[in-house]
Amino acid sequence: MPISDKVRKSMEQGSWIRRMFEEGSLLKQKYGDEKVFDLTLGNPIMEPPAEVHKELKKLAAEPLPGMHRYMENAGYAATRGAVAAQLSLESGLNFAMSDIVMTCGAAGALNVVLKTVLNQGDEVIVFAPYFPEYLNYIDNHNGVARILPTDEQFIPRLDVLSNAIGARTRVVLLNSPNNPSGAVYGEDFMRQLGELLSKKEAEYGIPLFLINDEPYRRIVYDGQACPQVWPWYQNSIVVTSHSKDLALPGERIGYIAIHPDCDQRQELVDGFIYCNRILGYVNAPALMQHLVQRLQSVTVPVSEYQKKRDFLYHHLTEMGYSMVKPGGTFYMFPRSPLADDVAFVRELQEWLVLTVPGSGFGSPGYFRISYCVDDRTLEGSMDGFRKVARKFKLG
Repeated sequence: MPISDKVRKSMEQGSWIRRMFEEGSLLKQKYGDEKVFDLTLGNPIMEPPAEVHKELKKLAAEPLPGMHRYMENAGYAATRGAVAAQLSLESGLNFAMSDIVMTCGAAGALNVVLKTVLNQGDEVIVFAPYFPEYLNYIDNHNGVARILPTDEQFIPRLDVLSNAIGARTRVVLLNSPNNPSGAVYGEDFMRQLGELLSKKEAEYGIPLFLINDEPYRRIVYDGQACPQVWPWYQNSIVVTSHSKDLALPGERIGYIAIHPDCDQRQELVDGFIYCNRILGYVNAPALMQHLVQRLQSVTVPVSEYQKKRDFLYHHLTEMGYSMVKPGGTFYMFPRSPLADDVAFVRELQEWLVLTVPGSGFGSPGYFRISYCVDDRTLEGSMDGFRKVARKFKLG
């Protein structure tokens, strides 16, 4: 066998997101792109803001000396300083350049943090529904995923979390705004979570890290703000990227930010820098670091995503689909009319509408819709949703 048993097993289980995307590619070859309505991937159709193109042109026309060379593994000082200044402005805390490590996207950031803090068999608490690659990342670094439920609004249940934290718990991993549900965890939740983690940390006498994966933090709707973890818990770490807020998913540019008052902060940051190198990332892409340095306050026009959310929510609920209205991201997570969410997704596929079963996110009985697509795709999918709704008498 040319590949390991472990990798073979993981490949067989696979990602439902990628599986449905690949099936969609085959359907497009058969029926044509314009007849297939692919709502599987969180791959924004929206172009980056004008400021991104302006900065990119400037860098191309007036290249900085040595701008493509190696740099410190933590990233360029100027870029880290710009990130720290923006976080200080938003949080009211005093972030410094030394609190930031630039990374190859949020995925790279999370792998770096987990590699740094996990010992063999340490537990990482994850809340369902979750981004499916979390389980792979935890396994990459010899951790054990402990999956806990959320309530009907997709908010983690603190009573369940309290009972689940034990002597082997090392990390509580959040994702707010959440992929796939679109849930945004409120300030009261964050405050109560911080109080709970402080209590548990004192009880067990071990460092307990709160990590929030927040690439969607600026994509929130209805005028609300996305509460941050910083005010409520000192041993908190954020991993994020500019994939969504600047529509740069293919550029793999993100960062780790650690609370300025985190216990043993410097040792942790040194660990992040070391793991950034030995995991093979080495450093975040040089050109992208220069690019995002002056774009920390820029984001895509969120109103465009809100229009898509409102269109989809209005039409699907009118058809009889049941769902929690997303507060952020560009995903919707309706309840499947069939107990077997995979079978329901196959029903939609018969009408060339492609979604992802909730089973792939640890939440059977739901399905995910990605609406970061063009209006033609959203509008074209309505006929398939409507026909399936009629078949199962939803209206």
